[in-house]
Amino acid sequence: MRKLIRSPLTWLVAAELLVVAFLVVFAWSMVANASRPVVVSPSIELPGDSADASSALPDFPGVGPALRGPIPGLNLNSTFWRARLAELNREQVVLAQLQWRLVHGAMDAMKRYVETVVLPAVRRAEQGGGLPALA
Repeated sequence: MRKLIRSPLTWLVAAELLVVAFLVVFAWSMVANASRPVVVSPSIELPGDSADASSALPDFPGVGPALRGPIPGLNLNSTFWRARLAELNREQVVLAQLQWRLVHGAMDAMKRYVETVVLPAVRRAEQGGGLPALA
């Protein structure tokens, strides 16, 4: 028994069991907290109340720009989301243009390599009747 207690393997297994037990308790508390009911904001319209189907986002009543910083939770201000999406679209366009330039630059470089290096070597090999001898 004394030999078992002095063994480092015993202590490593005990530490591993302790870590696994801690992770199980932590995961259980996360699952328990996630299953609590969520309070819905009263400023959101119900799906049956929308009489007009316009493409513009409505301004929700009671939600305005925050004076002392952002409001907690999801920001329902439509002007906030319009600004964020416009910024995202501008960045997406810049990224697409960069990808276009990279791909077409690589294609042009490969085309020039084939035309200036590969094709002349193939033509020389076809005319000479074989590959050049190695010295």
